[in-house]
Amino acid sequence: MSGKTGERKHQILEMLAEMLEQPRAARITTAALAARMQLSEAALYRHFASKAQMFEGLFEFIEATIFTLINQIVANEPDGVEQARKISAMLLTFAQRNPGMTRVLTGDALVTEDARLQARASHITDRIDASLRQSLRSAVSAGTLAIDTDVSAMAGLLTQFVSGSWLRFSQSSWQFLPTTHMDAQLKLILG
Repeated sequence: MSGKTGERKHQILEMLAEMLEQPRAARITTAALAARMQLSEAALYRHFASKAQMFEGLFEFIEATIFTLINQIVANEPDGVEQARKISAMLLTFAQRNPGMTRVLTGDALVTEDARLQARASHITDRIDASLRQSLRSAVSAGTLAIDTDVSAMAGLLTQFVSGSWLRFSQSSWQFLPTTHMDAQLKLILG
């Protein structure tokens, strides 16, 4: 039974993410989600106590995916500048492949939701910034970046570049891909 429960939860989250992929999607209600899944709202609430808990499930997926990939990049790439470049590229590619998740990351899908969800999105951005800062510190220690490089400013610039690319992708109704000009832009930022 728990296998079916886990499977149903996963299906609900997939459908929520799919609904979020609709450009300029209106606020997603549990009634609309239930209708798309051909379930009752009560059936949704057997798996999630609230819509906020559904969004929490999406955040868990996003965090697990992104930070697993960041850890793999750091483990496999010894050069801190290349780590920062690859982390940034991965984040842009993740958004492009997961437009519904991008609406969650930018907070666009959370405007009318519980404020703690927006705080969760902000926390992910803070963790990304910290990961980039650590990679750039490693580059300074290895001599790849000049000793006087302001790693906090550079990490902040990369984080803002990624966040801005996510936002532009969302606001363009998925027309302006985050990976457009990515290599040239990262070269401008990182050299």
